[in-house]
Amino acid sequence: MANAQHDLGVATSGYSAINSLYLNPANISGCNEKLVVSLFSLNTFVDNNLGTFSKISELGNNNPFNVSGNAPFSMLAPVIDLHLPAILISLNDKLKQSFALTTRVRAMNQFNHFDPTLYQTATSSDHTASQDYTYQSANFNWTAHVWSEVGLSYALQLMDNGPHNIKAGVTLKYLGGIDYLAVKGKNLDVKYTAGNDTFYAKNSDLEFASNAISSNSAVSNGVQSSDVLGSLFGSKAGSGFGMDIGVTYTYNIGGDNKSGDNDNTGNDGHKLKVSAAVTDIGAIKYKEGNNYFINVTGNGYLTGSGLSQHTGNFSDFSSYAKSQGFTADTGSKATKVYMPTALITGIDYQASRLIYVNATYIANLANRQNFGNSYYSQVSLTPRLDYKLITVGLPITYSALASDVKVGLGFRVSGFFFGSDDMLALLSSNQHGFGVYFGGYIPLYKKKHKDSFK
Repeated sequence: MANAQHDLGVATSGYSAINSLYLNPANISGCNEKLVVSLFSLNTFVDNNLGTFSKISELGNNNPFNVSGNAPFSMLAPVIDLHLPAILISLNDKLKQSFALTTRVRAMNQFNHFDPTLYQTATSSDHTASQDYTYQSANFNWTAHVWSEVGLSYALQLMDNGPHNIKAGVTLKYLGGIDYLAVKGKNLDVKYTAGNDTFYAKNSDLEFASNAISSNSAVSNGVQSSDVLGSLFGSKAGSGFGMDIGVTYTYNIGGDNKSGDNDNTGNDGHKLKVSAAVTDIGAIKYKEGNNYFINVTGNGYLTGSGLSQHTGNFSDFSSYAKSQGFTADTGSKATKVYMPTALITGIDYQASRLIYVNATYIANLANRQNFGNSYYSQVSLTPRLDYKLITVGLPITYSALASDVKVGLGFRVSGFFFGSDDMLALLSSNQHGFGVYFGGYIPLYKKKHKDSFK
């Protein structure tokens, strides 16, 4: 079931088509804007079900993250979505056609279904846990991925039957892989004895792949900015194609109005709007030759300190694994890293002249057994005040990842916007995540609406 920050405070506005495009490409058909030039926007957030964060004002403390769970955990830390310059053109024709060209860079670091005790043992400075445990883990995945996108969107009205309208849209994307590092495990049985930094792993079936490191480059050195540029334009880069596709149905007040007309209701004149879209279909393929992997199988003893000291490069880790009794197959092969495919459905209802209520459900469709990222399901209710000049939205979200409620706040003033879908960490020390977004675009509207400021 889904969690993701999609600028819900402003993205559902009737005056923010360049943002609603990412929820459903059909949203731009018949939009209020004639021309939009997007300057930039940045969205970043973290979320997890392993523990809670201190209040933002207390992040300087020694222990800003408090581990509270002992069940298999998942974590998105961080997710970054940078929208670069884009343009949207909407025609005032009978078909209500709209076009958009968008560019963006995205990064996701995700742990899915990991054992918290094993995680703490392998990452802590003393590499010990305070009690014995036996753990059987299956189907876990860690994928850190950075990639770019160039998208071409097209939307039109398929049916205009009085007050009833159906629109459809598609975004075709060229995906440029920059860097990735991924670990996935089909099975791992672990028996750990407290205090001795040693655990026995049996029935192991793990696979590790990356284009960011090779048999000679160190993981611990990280990826420098020159490496990112080299991966984007050099031989290490991956490539692929992606797609978003969606439809909307609207019941319009003043359904006899001609194309481009709007009545007193503001926005695009709808009383009720229902939408459905599948986003982030596709994958990036990293070619053999600059893409490395290790497949570890079998049984053996490992230590936290040993893992820390021998993960500098593929050759070192392979030698360490073999010395501990495992079989480690290393080499170079092509690898696909999949996009975080999701189903996004929504209902937008006009409660009064300028007040709208939006419900959005986001569900994961990605196969988490593949290398790649995914979202965790969520349902959001967003009441908003929607003028031509100003939008104020209050997204309230139930997240299936942390089984908690998140509250955000979004503002738009003309083409400039900022906010968060998850901001309670400003006030509480019991939150699993936090996010923020901001950006700007230059809109040219088709005509003045009667509900707008004069």
